[in-house]
Amino acid sequence: MRTLRDRFGRPLRLAVVGGGPGAWIGDMHRGAAQLDGHWQVVAGVFSSDPERSHAAGMALGLAPERAYGDVAQMIARERGRDDAVDAVAIMTPNDTHHPYAAAALDAGFDVVGDKPVAHDFAQACDLLQRTRKGGRLFAVTHGYSAYPMTRYARHLVRDGVLGDVRLVQVEYIQSGLATRVEDGPPNRRYDWILNPQRSGLALVMGAIGCHAQHLACFVADASIARVSAEVGALMPGRRVVDHVSALLAFDNGARGTFTVTQAAAGAENDIRLRVFGEKGSLEWSHRQASYLQLALQGEAPRTIGRGDAFLPPEILAAGRTPRGHPEGLREAFANIYREVAAERMALALGETPVQAPYPRIADGAHTMAFIEACIRSHQDGRWAQVAPLPQ
Repeated sequence: MRTLRDRFGRPLRLAVVGGGPGAWIGDMHRGAAQLDGHWQVVAGVFSSDPERSHAAGMALGLAPERAYGDVAQMIARERGRDDAVDAVAIMTPNDTHHPYAAAALDAGFDVVGDKPVAHDFAQACDLLQRTRKGGRLFAVTHGYSAYPMTRYARHLVRDGVLGDVRLVQVEYIQSGLATRVEDGPPNRRYDWILNPQRSGLALVMGAIGCHAQHLACFVADASIARVSAEVGALMPGRRVVDHVSALLAFDNGARGTFTVTQAAAGAENDIRLRVFGEKGSLEWSHRQASYLQLALQGEAPRTIGRGDAFLPPEILAAGRTPRGHPEGLREAFANIYREVAAERMALALGETPVQAPYPRIADGAHTMAFIEACIRSHQDGRWAQVAPLPQ
């Protein structure tokens, strides 16, 4: 039987905005998109300086006429091409995510966007409505929810293996801002990160907190309804938010705890999740991403590994190498790109697509509602409701 990719006949064409040569996030997106042969990067904008952007596109092997000087130019010219791009991937500073995504959606392109999807909840809802109105696809690169073992954790929760979920604990701890980077030598990256007008409502939430929140909601198969939060900075005198701790109340009745910081000296990048139900618990850590710990009441704890033969086919399909061969964040990103491609190809062929669980714009909008609720809770000194999504 011919695969969906074979029936479609070509890879989807992708334009990228941001992430020029040498940028870690650019290498991540481009490599992940092209890993399975479902996408080909054919156009892009790589700098706010038109000459640098053109040179960067040429260095990455793009045709000269598709190494664009700015986003408006790229969208206008791509719309007029017979071989126009199918989607735009956005990996630029936070304050540009909404306008670039809105322009791509309005031009009829799908979007793969880095987090946070917008500056605030209102902008996120605007993107949600544009996506719905145009019948487009909008994926958010919460890669931690695309690992085989976090997918399997969600599968177990939804299958009732844990029973009713009662407690969810999530943390994401980093040390990147554990020193006074504000006092260091000039750094173009920190110019926007340390500017609250550009980095967003709460820096740590836009950088890593959104990943923790999304992973907790994804695996627990629930949204957050209320929060009681402390929002601030561990580093004395810092203008931007580098730490948030919160108590969570989910819409399925579960409770939770949430801690994220970029200012924990000595920490390595790590996200950890524990989910407790009436029958047992699950635990996953990014440092051992290929393994999931399952402990059911009255039974010996089990370690489940990516590639174990008993896993469901859709979980096995999320991995690419046998158990014991490490896979990581690039492969998780690639799962998101592959699932978006499969859905777009099926729709183009008039087929009913598989509803893959990749993060969507609705997830990104819920994140922005969560961030705003955390800030209100801290300011008011009491629990705050998380705004519902527009219908």
